[in-house]
Amino acid sequence: MNISTDQSSLLALKARITSDPNHILSTNWSSSTTVCKWIGITCGSRHQRVTVLNISGLGFNGTIPPQLGNLSFLVSLDLSHNDFHGELPPEISHLPRLRAIDLSNNYLTGQIPSFSGDIRMLSLEMNSFSGFIPSSISRMKNLGFLKLGYNNLEGNIPRGIATNLHSLKLLSFGFNKLNGSNVLSVFNISLLEDLDLEKSGLTGNLPSDLCRRLPRLRKLELNFNKLRGQIPRTISECSQLQVLSLMENNLDGIIPRELGNLQLLQDLTLGNNTLEEN
Repeated sequence: MNISTDQSSLLALKARITSDPNHILSTNWSSSTTVCKWIGITCGSRHQRVTVLNISGLGFNGTIPPQLGNLSFLVSLDLSHNDFHGELPPEISHLPRLRAIDLSNNYLTGQIPSFSGDIRMLSLEMNSFSGFIPSSISRMKNLGFLKLGYNNLEGNIPRGIATNLHSLKLLSFGFNKLNGSNVLSVFNISLLEDLDLEKSGLTGNLPSDLCRRLPRLRKLELNFNKLRGQIPRTISECSQLQVLSLMENNLDGIIPRELGNLQLLQDLTLGNNTLEEN
């Protein structure tokens, strides 16, 4: 494989794009010029192979061809904020050097393929993916950012995601069709800063040791679930907390005074529960 392979892969993408409102592909992605000078393409200086494909927000409409799986030197793939539809070819999930993939804000459907490799950022939010969250994500040890919110995913959150991904700083699964296992009771990721599980079918109580297991939390967004019981007083141990969203659950009891110890708290949402002021 060489740069000609990369060019063929990108021309396969061009052929699948049916709307190019800024006329970028017709005027710039031409076989008469080197791939490395095409808009949205970055090549590595050492091998002169495509390392970055970033066509975010260019208004493209079309489908993603499996030939993108031949971009064997690709490190970063960003097709976000376009109108891509259809399924995500599994060939892309096996790119050996891929570290960041952002396909958010499109209309992609079907199941999320099983990813392999050393991916650090995976953002598939704001699409129409269905099926289950792949358990293979639990093996992506260096994953730092995982965004799967606003899809049609169902089933449980794989336990390994909550316990094995020790580099994870951001996890967003909100607004899917996940069912009610209380994954909060097993979360144990000391670097996690942003946890969004809004409307994700959570049940059970808020664990009293949550902040001991997630000490760096800055955002905890759990609106629109089925959590019950009391807000634990130990919530004050999340000393970095800036956003706490617990609206539309089945929480009861007294709002703990210890919330007043959260000196960095900027946004507190507790509405539509059965809580009493202390």
